[in-house]
Amino acid sequence: MWGIARSGTAQRASGQPAMSTDRTIAFVDLAGFTALTETHGDLAAVDLIDMFTGIATTAIEGTGTELVKTIGDAVMLAAATPDSAIIAVQRLFEAAYDLGGFPEPRAGLHHGSVVARGDDFFGATVNLAARVASRAGSGQALVTNSMLSAAHDADIDTVSLGLHQLRNILEPVELWALELCPTHIDLSVDPVCRMRLACQAAIGRVRHHGVEYRFCSLPCTAAFAADPDRYLDRGAS
Repeated sequence: MWGIARSGTAQRASGQPAMSTDRTIAFVDLAGFTALTETHGDLAAVDLIDMFTGIATTAIEGTGTELVKTIGDAVMLAAATPDSAIIAVQRLFEAAYDLGGFPEPRAGLHHGSVVARGDDFFGATVNLAARVASRAGSGQALVTNSMLSAAHDADIDTVSLGLHQLRNILEPVELWALELCPTHIDLSVDPVCRMRLACQAAIGRVRHHGVEYRFCSLPCTAAFAADPDRYLDRGAS
């Protein structure tokens, strides 16, 4: 997904002068978006992307962060400094959690040298931020060592996840999880469409092997009841 979007943008930006600069790049997308699209259809997915883009645009205002572009269900953000990017992503997460019936966000951030051309950015820093984002789980914001100082200055707790070998990245990269938002109590995730919902707002409930699962709609409830293992074995992407 990332590679196709980058090459297309590069072609549109051809002929414009390029310059090297430093930026913090963040990719933020919606966990379980593929499952949601399969369950609720393309029109609902497009509406969700429009809503997410609007949330991101509002959340980053005044943070010194720009929304570079959208790529499917993801937004690419760029900030001059790591602290600006962390504030922007934290606000975006909080805004997403404030909405009922909205998927959980996930993010990856990295700071380094980029090539700026037109309104876009390219290079190894962009690629690494995208790879970090692809490792994030539902509700996670993952960062590299380049972001740690800014996280600590903002009093954000970090948890080391160790070294990870990322696709098309030569050396293993140490990843850290940021504790951006307080724990959200009384929330559940529909295992069929991966929609996040307040437990009291669940339309259907099914108990399977002693565990109660909650659903956003009757079709999701019926699909799970017919074949629970299909959805419990499936990842969140």
